[in-house]
Amino acid sequence: MEIVIYGIINSITLTLMALGFSLVYGVSRLPNFAHGALYVLTGYLAWLLLNRVGLYYPLAIIGALALTGIIGAAMYYFVLVRIRGMPISEIIASYAIGLAILEGLRWGGLKGGTFTLPPFIEGSTQLFGVSVDYQRLIVVAAGLLLIGGLWLFVSKTKLGLALKGIAQDERAALTLGIDSDRMAVVSMALGSVLAGIAALVLFPLGSIVVEAGYQVLIMAVAVCIVGGLGSWNGAILASFLIGFAQILTVSFIATHFQVVVALVAIVVTLISRPSGLFGRQKELEERV
Repeated sequence: MEIVIYGIINSITLTLMALGFSLVYGVSRLPNFAHGALYVLTGYLAWLLLNRVGLYYPLAIIGALALTGIIGAAMYYFVLVRIRGMPISEIIASYAIGLAILEGLRWGGLKGGTFTLPPFIEGSTQLFGVSVDYQRLIVVAAGLLLIGGLWLFVSKTKLGLALKGIAQDERAALTLGIDSDRMAVVSMALGSVLAGIAALVLFPLGSIVVEAGYQVLIMAVAVCIVGGLGSWNGAILASFLIGFAQILTVSFIATHFQVVVALVAIVVTLISRPSGLFGRQKELEERV
């Protein structure tokens, strides 16, 4: 039961980490390699608003998410829009922005275990004889609510349907009057907020450190490659596959092999099925 319960928790954790990256790529075909940096930045902004500005915790959370969304939109509006459609340049530019954010935070003093966010609810409970922190249950609840909320957003709202239309067929959406660049700005802002939500529910389980940004980026890329770039359903399924594989690795081998599992998943997927589980990319033999 411990493997099952913590496998589910770890899988939903990976889903939270990857949803923002998958959303941005699915809508604008933009690989946002600043995703991990925005994750760490949100946690740090929440810490500043809580401890230095003196805002109440809920207001600090809202403020941090709003600032991260604005930063994500500004990244596209001022930088990425100029190189859109040039995949290598998009990767280099977004990674450079992320690197500048993370190393700027490190230079500014974000190091060690000094910076922490308080858990939403203290304590733990027993589930089928397994001790689980309340904060981890909040992670699961947040993940499920986020998945359900995103589905309702893209299926029932005008803006969500416009994003869905751009993701499915950009040329057809353009003929219907949907502004591609505007939707890309919205997707960047929304993807940044999703990264921020993941940070705010996960950082209370540990410290806010720069290294978390690199780890989250690796996990998000692994999940999206295995699930299929641009596929939200694939990202969720891949999160569970990698999540349970990591828990089994921790249980039977060693903790520090968790990242290795993600990297092996990337390599195996690229060799056996380059488009991923639900990807719409052409298979290798079709391209050749």
